[in-house]
Amino acid sequence: MNIEELRDYCLSIGPVAEETPFGPDTLVFKVGGKIFLLVGLDQIDGLRFNVKCDPEKAVELRERYDQTVLPGYHMNKKHWNTVIANQELNDGALEELITHSYNLIVESLPAKVKQEIKDA
Repeated sequence: MNIEELRDYCLSIGPVAEETPFGPDTLVFKVGGKIFLLVGLDQIDGLRFNVKCDPEKAVELRERYDQTVLPGYHMNKKHWNTVIANQELNDGALEELITHSYNLIVESLPAKVKQEIKDA
């Protein structure tokens, strides 16, 4: 997976906004105004991105894929993982992690916002 494929996938899973609130080097994907994925645009040696994760699943993934799934860089390490693409996980597994993050955020939103997302 490269950054263009990552972007395309994020934009395909629902009503997603892409922004650069932390400056021009960090692309952020949001649903309902909340972040579900961050990726640095200045990466040269490979793709890595941060996604939200259920805390128990986060620990399991870090233990199972210790070279690929790391505690979230500059994030709450209980709820966020940094994922290094193109190592132990194939594109389908990476997409599952992105979708999991998206769904966690959607589930945390107020009922009215959730309904707007479902209707979009």
